[in-house]
Amino acid sequence: MDSCLVITNEGAGTADQESLQRALDVLDGQCSVEVVATSGPGELDSVLHRAGSRRIVVAGGDGSMHAVVAALHRRHDLEGSEIGLIPLGTGNDFARCMDIPLDPEEAARLLLHGEARPVAVLLDERGGIVVNNVHVGASAQASRRGARWKKRLGSIGVGKVNLGKIGYPIGALQSAFMPPQLRLRVEVDGHVVVDYDEPVLMVSAGNGTSVGGGAELTPEADPENGTVDVMISRAVSVGAKLSYGIDVARRRHVERDDVVYLRAKEVTVSGEEFYCSADGEITGPERRRSWHVVPAAYSMVLP
Repeated sequence: MDSCLVITNEGAGTADQESLQRALDVLDGQCSVEVVATSGPGELDSVLHRAGSRRIVVAGGDGSMHAVVAALHRRHDLEGSEIGLIPLGTGNDFARCMDIPLDPEEAARLLLHGEARPVAVLLDERGGIVVNNVHVGASAQASRRGARWKKRLGSIGVGKVNLGKIGYPIGALQSAFMPPQLRLRVEVDGHVVVDYDEPVLMVSAGNGTSVGGGAELTPEADPENGTVDVMISRAVSVGAKLSYGIDVARRRHVERDDVVYLRAKEVTVSGEEFYCSADGEITGPERRRSWHVVPAAYSMVLP
């Protein structure tokens, strides 16, 4: 690697800045580095416009990774891009999935010595990108509630050492007692897997394995294999919901009789109103959404 463009969040706290500096110290003298902080889509687009052939390094969490990949896609610059990641987020689910070290200095060493390999994305019918995971139902409700709690609790503490990290667990706990029971039709590669007569708790389409800082909804997903893992839970009774939650924590839910687990190229969800959480971005209410795999959409520096 001769040169790289490191993109960070202008609103990053002191702890993140210190972690980033340790990573930059590793890169110092090994390659040419430009660091740019952005605060919104407009600034991000301007920065990417002058990236040229340099390796783009995302210094941030899952949201930052999503923002950069989505912006490159909108610019029609994603194909051929080479992206590295220095995890500075709270969840870092995609970094975990890709075996990227969570320690910033180790991640920087990976940038110098790792291998750039093709990675897939999910693309929805509106042109939106999913880097890691999109889910519907109880888990999306957990994300909605968790985002509110994360915002409320994030100010309690100092830097990354704050109560914001427990936002998603609180949202998940609330959703366990007040989860949606949805009547949906789920089509996988054109075949109806679940229809309206069978209520579902949630549907997850995973390019990556986990959400919410480690909840492995699609534990067998692999962003390098050009497919999406689809997990459908029909655990709608009170007892089934509780045991399902325990099995998710133990990574045993895919073995359940009330769980369908498939690998596919495309998935469509339709039916009564539902919310989606795509890489942590909440949309809805929706009545129909579809996602398909774009294999080898970009290259990522990996172990």
